[in-house]
Amino acid sequence: MTVSAFTALLFAASAFIHQHKMPKTEQHSTPENSGFAVLELFTSEGCSSCPAAEELMGQIEKEYKDEPVYLLSYHVDYWNRLGWKDRFSNAENSQRQQQYSRILNSQVYTPQLVVNGKTEFVGSDETNIKNTIREALFSSKKTNVALSANVSQKEINVQYKTSATDLKNILLVNLVEKHSSTQVGKGENEGRHLHHWQIVHKQNQISLNKQAEGTTTFKLPEGFSPENWEVIAFIQNPKTGEISGSAKTIFK
Repeated sequence: MTVSAFTALLFAASAFIHQHKMPKTEQHSTPENSGFAVLELFTSEGCSSCPAAEELMGQIEKEYKDEPVYLLSYHVDYWNRLGWKDRFSNAENSQRQQQYSRILNSQVYTPQLVVNGKTEFVGSDETNIKNTIREALFSSKKTNVALSANVSQKEINVQYKTSATDLKNILLVNLVEKHSSTQVGKGENEGRHLHHWQIVHKQNQISLNKQAEGTTTFKLPEGFSPENWEVIAFIQNPKTGEISGSAKTIFK
């Protein structure tokens, strides 16, 4: 075989290989981000392990601000008897955590974080949390939820609409304060100035077996400033814990 013939053969083989490799490259393209992640943190100002988890919430809020990642911080009340009363705590938050304990067969502890109602771990476990967020963003299927909110002199009105069709589901609408802080005077965190993010002040439950759209109302919080508050809503099966869609809105 001459040099010129050999060169021509190499060129033809190279072209053949190139043509047949291209489709395989396209098959391994990165999937679009079509999912969502709802993070629910159970915390308390009386718990010395909780500040690290809450600081992580603030970090995640900034890091994923342009992603469909929804953060909710529930302050539980069972730490209050140990020397310091958490002003953001209530019995409803503790009951919600106990419900997850039954569904997920987990212990009740702080800081505990639940993702999409299906996975739980220590709220300061940054590696596990970020890995679970990444997986949820690319694997969870999202049911559409539309929200809008407006403020009157005494109340907040939230309009909701969803395409959810499973009558077993409920819509949970949360009034959330984006950031606050407390100087702790007693208990395990005595003397510390704690920062909190995405504090749930009130959660309204709406049964979707009656209507998939409507309005729900919150009492206007004392010292309310629209830029520091938002509404987050999500659809959940209360028996399995699974969350199938979420959305948030700011105030008009």
